[in-house]
Amino acid sequence: MIRNPILPGFNPDPSIVRVGADYYIATSTFEWFPGVQIHHSRDLVHWRLLSRPLNRPSQLNMLGAPDSCGVWAPCLTHADGLFYLIYTDVKRYGRTTVGGASGASLRDFHNYLVTCDRIDGEWSDPVHLNSSGFDPSLFHDDDGRKYLLNMLWDHRPGRNRFAGIVAQEYCPKVRALIGDRQLIFKGTPLGLTEAPHLYKRDGWYYLLTAEGGTGWNHAVTMARSRNIAGPYELHPETYILSSRTRPDAPLQRAGHADLVETADGDTYAVYLCGRPLPNRGRCILGRETAIQRMVWGDDGWLRTVDGQGLPSLTTPSPGLPSHPFPPAPARTDFEGPSLPVEFQWLRSPYPDELFSLTERSGWLRLFGCETIGSQYRQALVARRLQSFCASIATRMDFEPSHFQQAAGLVCYYGGTKFHYLHVSHEEGVGKHLRVMSALPDSTQADAFTAPIALPPGPVTLRAEIDYERLRFAYRLDGSEWVWLPQIFDASILSDEATSPGAPNFTGAFVGMACQDMAGTGHPADFDWFDYIERDYLLDPA
Repeated sequence: MIRNPILPGFNPDPSIVRVGADYYIATSTFEWFPGVQIHHSRDLVHWRLLSRPLNRPSQLNMLGAPDSCGVWAPCLTHADGLFYLIYTDVKRYGRTTVGGASGASLRDFHNYLVTCDRIDGEWSDPVHLNSSGFDPSLFHDDDGRKYLLNMLWDHRPGRNRFAGIVAQEYCPKVRALIGDRQLIFKGTPLGLTEAPHLYKRDGWYYLLTAEGGTGWNHAVTMARSRNIAGPYELHPETYILSSRTRPDAPLQRAGHADLVETADGDTYAVYLCGRPLPNRGRCILGRETAIQRMVWGDDGWLRTVDGQGLPSLTTPSPGLPSHPFPPAPARTDFEGPSLPVEFQWLRSPYPDELFSLTERSGWLRLFGCETIGSQYRQALVARRLQSFCASIATRMDFEPSHFQQAAGLVCYYGGTKFHYLHVSHEEGVGKHLRVMSALPDSTQADAFTAPIALPPGPVTLRAEIDYERLRFAYRLDGSEWVWLPQIFDASILSDEATSPGAPNFTGAFVGMACQDMAGTGHPADFDWFDYIERDYLLDPA
C-alpha cells in the first residue's frame, strides 16, 4: 500500500511523468529559490527530492515578487528524447479574485518553457510562451503536434475572472506558439476553472481541470471530446475527486490533479491536498501531494477504485520492486560547498549576496540584509515543515551592536506570518533574545516578548512544534535549556490564517535568518541545523 501524502509539507500542484521505470513529480515552489521541486521514485511508494531545475538568474528572478507569487504550477512531460518543463512566474497577484466582482483585478503572470535531456541536468534558458493566464501545460499529441493549455484570466468588470481553458499550438522548430488560441472549455458552475491537463485515450481527448478554488471546495473535473478544440462533454459525475462535501475526510482541499500510467497499464492520479489541524482546522503543512489508484470504466470514464470520488490516506501500490532511499540526516553540518537540497532561500537568484558556506569553514554565514518581510534581498535560509510535530534547533554565533541588527531561528510562512526567535541589541539591555510574531488575523499585527539579556558568545536556539502549539528555548554552551514561558500559535503558519483577499498558498518553513537594516551587512554564523520529526505530543520540558 501507498500512504498519503507521498510528498508531505509544501508540495502543491503536482505534475507527474513516467520515463521507463522512473517516475518524476514536479511541484510548485512559489517565492522560494531555486524554482520547482522535482521528486523521483521507482515504485510510487518511496520518493526523494532530486533537483530544482530553475537555478540561474537567466531562468528565474523573483526579486520583488509578492508573498505566494513566483513559480506556480509546473507541468513536466517527456517526448522526443527531452524533458519539457512549463511553469508560470507570477509578478502581481491583485486582490479581487472572485468571478463577477466589480472593478479590475489585474495580474501579471508569464508562462515559460525550459527543456533538458536529463532530469537532473542543466536545463535550458526559458522560452516565453504567453502571459494570458496561469497553470500552463504542454500536450504532446500522437501525430507529433504539441499544444499549450492554460486558464484564461479576464480582468474586466463583471466578467468571470477564471474565463476557461485555452489551447494553442506550440512549434518546437520556431520555439513559439503558432496559430490562434481557442477557448476549448468554459468550466462548470463550480467555477475557478484552472490547472488543465490533456490526455488521449481510445480516440478521445480527456481534459482534466481543477475547480472550486484551492481551498475547501477544491475538486478535479473531467471532460472529453473527439476533437482537441471541443466541444467537451462532462464526466457523468462531473467531479472525479473531491472532499468538498466531506468535512470529515482526513485529506481535504483535494484537486489540481495529473495522471500517469504504469508500464502494466495501471492509472494513478497525483493531486494536491491539505491535512487540517485536528483542533484548529488549519493546514500548517501547506498543500501537499497525494496519489491514488484510478480505474477506467466500461463507459470510458475514469473513477476512483471504489467509485466514491474521495481522497484516501492509503491506496494500492502497483506492486513494483520496493525502492527506498536513504533518509536525510537529522543534523545538517554546513561542511560542503553548497546547501543541502532540503534548503531554499527567498526570491533572489544571487545567493552570494545572502549567504556563504566558505567565509567561515564549517559554518553557514548569513549576511545581514533587509527586513524579514522584505520582498527583495532577505537573508533567510529554510526548509519545509513536513510533520505536525517537529523539533528544530540551531547553534548561532552573532554579536549585534545595535537594534537594527538581528538574527536567529524562524518559523516562517511569509512576510506577514511568522514567529522569530532572534538575538538583537538594545540600549540598557545589551545583547538579548526575544520573539517577534507577525500575526495576520489579529488586531495587533506584530507582537514582541520581553527581552532576555544574553552574554557574548554562541547560543543554541530551539523550537518545538506540536500541532498548533509552538514553544521556544535557548541555551548557552555548557548550560541547560531555558524555556520561554509563552506558548505561541503555530496555526498562523497556514493558508487559512490570512487577511481577506491576500494570496496565501505557500506553507510553513523553519530556518535561519539575519537582518542588518542599517545596511552594513553584519553577519550571523550558524554551526549546524537540526530537524527531527515526531509522531506524538512531547512535553519539551
